[in-house]
Amino acid sequence: MAEIPADKSVVLDAKGLRALAHPVRVQLLGLLRIHGPATATQLADRLGLNSGATSYHLRQLAAAGFVAEDAERGNARERWWRSVHQMTRFDSEDLADREPEAALTYLQSVHNAYTLRTQQALNGLQTLPRPWREAFSMSDSALRLTPAEAQEMRDEIWSVIDRYRRAPGDEEPEGAERVWVNVHVLPDADLAEQEAES
Repeated sequence: MAEIPADKSVVLDAKGLRALAHPVRVQLLGLLRIHGPATATQLADRLGLNSGATSYHLRQLAAAGFVAEDAERGNARERWWRSVHQMTRFDSEDLADREPEAALTYLQSVHNAYTLRTQQALNGLQTLPRPWREAFSMSDSALRLTPAEAQEMRDEIWSVIDRYRRAPGDEEPEGAERVWVNVHVLPDADLAEQEAES
């Protein structure tokens, strides 16, 4: 299994954060990463948007370095787009402090994409073969942790996920399909309320 190489992931800076602080852009980038190059029209059809709006958002993503034209496809009438990276990382608390509105909007857009993906999985759950239904899991656990323990647990979870990640081109075992693993380490809302009151 392989960790995503550094040149295939991008750490958000202020410009990138502002560019991704829109739910449609988060969805477009995700589609290009999952399904490969596509035109604005193809992406618009998948999202139920018009191609003009999709083209605008693709140009904004390109200006921030997330997508690029795919020169190997298309012609003068048809532009194809591809993702430049396989993963986006948002690691900087300083950036969140400097750009609080963009950071919150970006995280809300990511959450909305997760929610949509979860709903789509639930909608199709009963039609899946039994082994996939048995592998399905959706649960939560309330733990009492320090911030350091929460970070340590998060890092351990990511190391497990990285053990199962295949590098592009790696041979997959028979029956392998795409599986989404969403990890949320969420401080309780009561903590935020207590901090706001103090």
